[in-house]
Amino acid sequence: MSKTAIYPGTFDPMTNGHINIIQRSLELFDKVVVAVAASAGKSPLFELQQRVDLAKQALCTHQQVEVIAFDGLLVDLARQQHASIIVRGVRSIADFEYEAQMAGMNRQMMPELETIFLTTHSQWADLSSTLVRDIARHHGKISNFVPAVIEQAIMEKLS
Repeated sequence: MSKTAIYPGTFDPMTNGHINIIQRSLELFDKVVVAVAASAGKSPLFELQQRVDLAKQALCTHQQVEVIAFDGLLVDLARQQHASIIVRGVRSIADFEYEAQMAGMNRQMMPELETIFLTTHSQWADLSSTLVRDIARHHGKISNFVPAVIEQAIMEKLS
């Protein structure tokens, strides 16, 4: 039986840290669904479809990855995708506390749904989409933090 995992996030923008979590997830699962969240409560730099398209471009060499947009409850998406695993990357204790709370709520709504936490590799431990956006807004170099296609899109968006 193949194992499908969902890696949800806003991905605004997708960073090399996100890609590292996806690559490592592919070593554990047969398929990874990268679920780009609408995140209506946030003010994203990129619209939802742009974030989906950028993620698809950044991950185009990974055959077992599917990138989709989603809005709503993660448990509903898991059921639709026949996934029993959620992958979450954690950089810090604060990340873990928040993610553990979310995992607990998801499990209450869908008991068969497991959440797997992958710690971020140390080189990406300080990296966040928010910091990448801030650096780019101040004309700083972001090429070490995001794939080239995403760097180009950010520079075009901010110019």
